[in-house]
Amino acid sequence: MAIQTGNTLLQIAFLFYVSSLAGYLLFLVRQKEQIQKISFYLIAIGVGVHFAGMVFSGAAIRSLPVQNLVQNLSMAALALGVMFLYVRYKFNLKMLGLFTAMILSVTMLAALLLPDTQAPPNEALKGIWFYCHIILIFAGDATLGLACGAGILYLLQEKGIKDRNPGFFFKRLPSLDFLDTVSHACITTGFFLLTLGLVTGFVYAKVLWGKFWSWDFKELFSMGAWLVYAVLLHLRLYAGWRGRKSAIMTIVGFGIIVFTFLGVNLVLGGHHQEFTK
Repeated sequence: MAIQTGNTLLQIAFLFYVSSLAGYLLFLVRQKEQIQKISFYLIAIGVGVHFAGMVFSGAAIRSLPVQNLVQNLSMAALALGVMFLYVRYKFNLKMLGLFTAMILSVTMLAALLLPDTQAPPNEALKGIWFYCHIILIFAGDATLGLACGAGILYLLQEKGIKDRNPGFFFKRLPSLDFLDTVSHACITTGFFLLTLGLVTGFVYAKVLWGKFWSWDFKELFSMGAWLVYAVLLHLRLYAGWRGRKSAIMTIVGFGIIVFTFLGVNLVLGGHHQEFTK
C-alpha cells in the first residue's frame, strides 16, 4: 500500500513539474510576472508532493529510497527541487526556474518509465553514516547543477550583449554580474556539501569494508569532480577566474558529476553498481 501511494504521489509530482515547465516556457515568451509566479508555485507544490511520495517509498522499504536507478533518479530530482527553492528564495533568479523545471521533468519522466526493480533488503544500506553520505551528496550535486544552470544563463546573456542585435534572451535575463554571483554562491555551497558527502562516504566505507578508500571507479570520478570545483574556486580566488571562464568550467564540472552519477555505474561498474540496477 505504501509503495503504491508513493508511486502515485511521484506521478502527481511529475505532472506539477511538467505544468511548471510549460508555464516557464510561456513566461519566457510573454514575460508576464503572474505566469512566472504560477510556474514557481507549481514547482514548489510538486516538490512537496514529491517529498511525501519519497517518504512513503522509504517507509515501505524502511530505508532511504535509493536502492536502484529509479529511486536514485527520483531522489536526485527531489534534491534539485529542494535546493532550487532555497536558491530562488535567496537570489530571486526567476529564469533559473526554466532550467530546473526542464531537468525535473526529464529526470522524473525517466524515473517513471524505467522498470522499478525491487532490490532485496540490504542491511548495509542503513545507518547514520550512510544516510548522511547520501543526503549530502545529493544536495551537493543538486546545488552544483543549479550553478551549471546559472552558468548557461550567463553564457546566453554574454552572447546577447556581445552581438550587435542582442537577441531573444538579452531582455529576459539579469546582469552578468548577478548571474556570476548566483553561480559562485551555488558552487561554494555545493562544494561544501559535496566535501562533507565525500568525507561521510569515506567513514561509511571504513565501517562497511574496513578501509576508507578502495580505488572504486565511483570514488575516482567523485574525487575528479571534487578537484574540478576545488581548482575553480582556487582560480577564482587567486587568478580572478570569473564570468565566462567560471561558467564554462562549472558546466564541465557538472558534466563530470552526471557521468559519475549515471555513467560510472552503468558502464564501468564497482561497489555502487547495485544502485543502478
